[in-house]
Amino acid sequence: MPEDFANEYSMHTHTCGELRRENIGQTVTLTGWVARRRDHGGLIFVDLRDRTGITQVVFDPDTAKDCFELGERMRPEWSIEITGFVRERPEDTANPDLPTGEIDVVVNECTILNESATPPFPLDDDIDTDELTRMKWRYLDMRRTPVAEALRLRDTVTWAIRNALHERLFIEVETPILGKSTPEGARDFIVPSRTNPGHFYALPQSPQLFKQLTQIGGIERYYQVARCFRDEDLRADRQPEFTQVDIEMSYVTEDDVMTMMEDVLAEVFKAVGINDVSFPLDRVQYAEAMARYGTDRPDRRFGMELVDISDIVKDCGFKVFSGALANGGVVKAINAKGAGDWPRAQIDKLGDLALEWGAKGMAWIQFRSEGKVNSPITKFFTEEEIEAIKTALDVEPGDLVMFGADSTAVVNEVLGNMRLHMAHAMGLVEPGTHDLCWVVNFPMFRYDEDEKRYAAEHHPFTRVRDEDLDRIESDPLSCGSYSYDIVMDGFEMGGGTIRIHTPELQRRILRQIGMDDAQIDEQFGFLITALGFGAPPHGGIALGLDRLVMLIGGYASIRDVIAFPKTSSGADPMTGAPGEVSKRQLKEANISINL
Repeated sequence: MPEDFANEYSMHTHTCGELRRENIGQTVTLTGWVARRRDHGGLIFVDLRDRTGITQVVFDPDTAKDCFELGERMRPEWSIEITGFVRERPEDTANPDLPTGEIDVVVNECTILNESATPPFPLDDDIDTDELTRMKWRYLDMRRTPVAEALRLRDTVTWAIRNALHERLFIEVETPILGKSTPEGARDFIVPSRTNPGHFYALPQSPQLFKQLTQIGGIERYYQVARCFRDEDLRADRQPEFTQVDIEMSYVTEDDVMTMMEDVLAEVFKAVGINDVSFPLDRVQYAEAMARYGTDRPDRRFGMELVDISDIVKDCGFKVFSGALANGGVVKAINAKGAGDWPRAQIDKLGDLALEWGAKGMAWIQFRSEGKVNSPITKFFTEEEIEAIKTALDVEPGDLVMFGADSTAVVNEVLGNMRLHMAHAMGLVEPGTHDLCWVVNFPMFRYDEDEKRYAAEHHPFTRVRDEDLDRIESDPLSCGSYSYDIVMDGFEMGGGTIRIHTPELQRRILRQIGMDDAQIDEQFGFLITALGFGAPPHGGIALGLDRLVMLIGGYASIRDVIAFPKTSSGADPMTGAPGEVSKRQLKEANISINL
């Protein structure tokens, strides 16, 4: 907060967090809420709180009897204005834990601006109130320091991003909220059009198509702090409405976009005091990330990487392993160093987790500290095979090796999740540490087993790598793409691609994901037409702003850094949204409800 303006345009002369020893003797006016009130007989002490902190104010009947009488009436969260003189606290009453703890303000004028009902929960920093209650009363929860600090952090990050992009000649352009429904991987929120009966708008899942149109329009360097909407199942890092920093550039390569993003993030981290991230970032190939970590968003702050031991166990007597390999699968393992002495019951619970993640079971070997090897599967292996496993996984006494045997996709999913679970259970990640990297060269297509068709791995506006253009129709799963995700602490913090900029290639990709020309023209005709007007090569990236702030601040959920978040079911317990609408509103929108 720029101090020069902290007290401009306000009823107060100072904020509750700024008074220090150098203010002793000054007459000041403060405004805020009564955080605590303590009646010490002849004196009343009130902790007065505003957005910047707390100042202790003193009501003394010998100084101002009428103010003392008001102080006797005050209760928590009353909004008041006081004027008084700053004095030094007696040494034995100073509070070293409070920035203003060396002074207090003796009141000689006081106005009660508004009384308050009894809050539904105490507005202390270290409360243990359940999240649903705090969300219902979010406007009160926001008065607490942890929530206020999260919102200030979000503001600092957003300002740093905007400033960095502005300095690099980007132009902020707003794109429509009411648009057309297009297939982008998640369900749309749809909005009926009263003036066009039977037709619907869709809220944007991202400004993807519009930001491409800005490049065709010659903006060249576009950005937007954009609101996005996706009707999908929620989790800690998802909300139905969220914010992303959307960026697009013309006449660029993927190296240009990634270098620009690193320069912007360097300024963001500097603004928030993060010094343990160095640039340029590592670039990890997609295939390597999947092989070593089981995921395309690897958390590299600890080891425990996946090791392929298929060649070691291909001739073993354990049919689970040999059967998986015979079916074209793979056998991998991870080494949880230090977990080899865990009790059997605790290890069995890990097997239950593996089942939840898609495994048929989980094999394991304990290499206990005293040298004993414990496992129901060791009888199926020769001594040479056991030694080879130990060498491949750098096994020492006290280690626990866990195996996955199935298709490559299932093994990566199970062991990738198990790796993260074990790191959390064993406390392997030091709080406050960060790791960032790029994951690059994603496949262009994946096969959707549910819909029995090819789908775009990122999105269908991604450019296929030049060397793979001839294989789009003949061997789509072998096609790579100009794509890149930025990963922070095991979360996809942002992602982008170089886009298709010719109408012919765009049609080929849309056909390959199952659209015929009529569907293409219906849903993307405006884009195809626009690409035909000399569209420049262009590409960009979108950062999840909520997720970035969550990771920087070390919060457990993006709900912690959103002013008015929703629950895991997408509900707002404060306003009651989503709610019913009147029959009149339904009639005006030409909608009937059949439940």
